[in-house]
Amino acid sequence: MSLKGVDIVREHVGSPGRPAFCYEMPPAPETPVFASGDGVWLTDDRGRRYLDGISGIFVASLGYGSAPIIDAMTTQLRKLAFSPPLHGLHEEPIALAEELVRFAGAPFDCAKLLNGGSEAIEAALRVTRLYFRRRGKPHKTKIISNYNGYHGATYGALSLTGRPDVQRFEPRLPGFVHVWPPDCFACPFGKEYPSCGITCAGAVEQTILAEGSDSVAAVVVEPLIHLLGMVVPPAEYFAEIRAICDRHDVLLIFDEIVTGCGRTGRAFAAQTFAVEPDLLCAGKSLSGGYAPLSALLMSERVSWALRDDDGNAALAPSHTYAGNPVSAVAGRAALALIAREETLARVRDAGALLAAELAAAVGSRGRVRGVGLLYGVKLPAPPHRAAGEMGKAVESRCRERGMIVRGESDWIVVAPAYVTTDAELRQIARTIGAAIDELWAR
Repeated sequence: MSLKGVDIVREHVGSPGRPAFCYEMPPAPETPVFASGDGVWLTDDRGRRYLDGISGIFVASLGYGSAPIIDAMTTQLRKLAFSPPLHGLHEEPIALAEELVRFAGAPFDCAKLLNGGSEAIEAALRVTRLYFRRRGKPHKTKIISNYNGYHGATYGALSLTGRPDVQRFEPRLPGFVHVWPPDCFACPFGKEYPSCGITCAGAVEQTILAEGSDSVAAVVVEPLIHLLGMVVPPAEYFAEIRAICDRHDVLLIFDEIVTGCGRTGRAFAAQTFAVEPDLLCAGKSLSGGYAPLSALLMSERVSWALRDDDGNAALAPSHTYAGNPVSAVAGRAALALIAREETLARVRDAGALLAAELAAAVGSRGRVRGVGLLYGVKLPAPPHRAAGEMGKAVESRCRERGMIVRGESDWIVVAPAYVTTDAELRQIARTIGAAIDELWAR
């Protein structure tokens, strides 16, 4: 951005009524204006550097300035920036879909490319209802998901999202049902693991029965629930959910927009938790943050509903930029880096180090949970602070110290890039510890 452009941003922030720009989040005078990035560091327009502890927002998994991705995109831009989707094909999206299916492994045999997580979720919902309609069960339309999950910003995705902060967009679409999440730090059923008997999974089955199994089409889950501070379900949870879905002829959909593409140290969290969903939504890290890109992965069982007599799968209407060649090239270059066993092994090793460092830094003032390079810290308030304000307070204190994390309510989350060094991981934990020290001291 030019100096003039930066000045315009600075004038807009704190000038009610003037900006034409609709912000993602309301800005404040201290909001950084980022100008450049290198590795896992961002630099703002005033030259201040920030250690990015959240990979942008779970997106920049390979860091900033990755030469292989930038070079591949530059080459493609010089050849063809847009391929007319209604009038022809392009080799790069086809190649990416094949590579993505191989990376994901069984049971997937088909990938629909899209532009963002919300689109992938919407495609999953459409495919689910189409699947049952083609099977002669058009009344199986209801979708079950967790309270406090998050699935995107379009209306179907918002209807799937079970959070009170989306009520301002109501009424939501019909046919969406919510159940309590598998949160062992704050069990909604007042029980303790393992004596609970996985009541949270049983509640899913009871909901299916209460709604009528002949009306329920799918259960949608996040392997780790981000907006509760990275809830990690009990070890048996997903196997039980899979069995419940099979008993009632219900599809299991994994929303892996956050957890996919190596983030948990495996290709997808489905492998980490040893369960095979019927549909899987991928995004964010899929392009390493270098282009808008997401995908819906479909098992052979489900992709049947999209295939013609020649075996070709098609899903229309679609999106103008879905399967864009530049995004596809970015995805192929990113996937080539992510799919290396040394990359996945590094995520697992780095995650173990981060977990230990966070536990030491937080101590008894919070509880750490996560997997791979995706961790949350639950932060009960000290006696002199109001409940539910520690997350934002820690986020703010970290930013003052030159580091970016995400915080809300009583939690923060960190998701460093896969290229983060051990020294930088320790710095992330130390900075969080120092922020908590300050808040507890006050």
